[in-house]
Amino acid sequence: MAYDADNVFAQILEGKMPAHRVFENDHTLAFLDIMPVSLGHTLIVPKTEAENIFELEHGPGSEVFITTKRVAHAIQASLKPTGLILTQLNGTDAGQTVFHYHMHIIPVYEKMPLRMHGKEIEDSETLAKTAKIIEQAIVDMDAR
Repeated sequence: MAYDADNVFAQILEGKMPAHRVFENDHTLAFLDIMPVSLGHTLIVPKTEAENIFELEHGPGSEVFITTKRVAHAIQASLKPTGLILTQLNGTDAGQTVFHYHMHIIPVYEKMPLRMHGKEIEDSETLAKTAKIIEQAIVDMDAR
């Protein structure tokens, strides 16, 4: 399957679609999943074209991991989950629905049932509020 430059994450990267952004640098963008499994469910995408892990170059892959770790720290500090799931899906049979490489950070809270995708789209106000909490935690971490 060839990379589809019109996929939803490519559109978000190009500013053609909105997203509740929590962090961005020259290499990656982190934003909230609109169908979250839990509060703070965040996606990290590289700013390069790669459908899956097999197409992702080492440099952008390293940048995704660096951003993932940074955002995970912010989620832990600001939302206080009891655990975090880091996951990445490759191919339809594995559950990948957007064919632009991305990493999931899924906060786990006490007694939360585990599932990969939320069943409903979260309301924009909740996403915006959560994004600001995580974004501020990153700003606070940088100030230390």
